[in-house]
Amino acid sequence: MKLRLLMFFFFLPVLHAELPPSAYEAMQAKAPEYFKIEILRVDVAPGETPTEQNVQLVALITEVLRSASGAKPNEIINIVYSVIEHPRGWAGPGPVPIPREKERTVAYLRKLEVGDFEPAAGRMTFTHF
Repeated sequence: MKLRLLMFFFFLPVLHAELPPSAYEAMQAKAPEYFKIEILRVDVAPGETPTEQNVQLVALITEVLRSASGAKPNEIINIVYSVIEHPRGWAGPGPVPIPREKERTVAYLRKLEVGDFEPAAGRMTFTHF
């Protein structure tokens, strides 16, 4: 009985596991697109399941810090992704946040074939270490 209790407390922190900062730093370093942006519009729509939201951001690139796609300052881009609300106790990386309109932030992105962009650094896509 004591062993079970000890194991419960030992594994309890694992239930809320998150990726280590070094994993996010590596994703940011590998992101093909790294911009400073201003969020112009935020659209959130229901996803395919009750716990999913589809997010579309319209953003103005204010500064290009790195771009494999050749993006330029003052371009308006679309950033698309889904956010899934996981049940309490779920272990894994946190969701990509949804910025607010008029917010100025960094963005670590990847260009999609259709011309839109998607987050390239998980929950740290709009945050710089």
